[in-house]
Amino acid sequence: MTDVSRSTPQAFPHPRGGFYVEDFRPGDVHPHRLRRTVTQMDNMLFSNLTLNPQPLHIDAHFCETETEWGRPLMNSLFTLGLMVGISVNDLSVGTTIANLGMTDVRFPAPLFEGDTVRCETEIVAARPSSSRPDAGIVTFLHRAFNQHDVLVAECRRNAFMKRRPMP
Repeated sequence: MTDVSRSTPQAFPHPRGGFYVEDFRPGDVHPHRLRRTVTQMDNMLFSNLTLNPQPLHIDAHFCETETEWGRPLMNSLFTLGLMVGISVNDLSVGTTIANLGMTDVRFPAPLFEGDTVRCETEIVAARPSSSRPDAGIVTFLHRAFNQHDVLVAECRRNAFMKRRPMP
């Protein structure tokens, strides 16, 4: 795997900063610049916005007295969204047409309020679309780590992406 940064010589990105299908090389790993410390408010808002009443996320007393964790876990779908969202600024602003799907979603370790998340994305595959000459499919493997470099989430995501415009 190759560690890639914005200083790596590549073709010019989209004016908004995202890369085109042709710019992605399988095996490249992109460490993301943004990090985020997650909060109780994040957990409460996300859980409430998604109508998820699970006390594992929103009830500190329940977690202290009835769970092995002793404190609320961050909502896993918030963690998934944060992990993918952190990647957007570095890879796909302006070049994503649509997400096609996510597979192999895992949360191998818990994420708690006060943890700081950092992410990286490995390029698994990139190919032109067989039905649209202006688009292609990129497979990303996103990984999120806490401040102790413990893997807290990962997923494989297929995205329908723009190809570089013809001159």
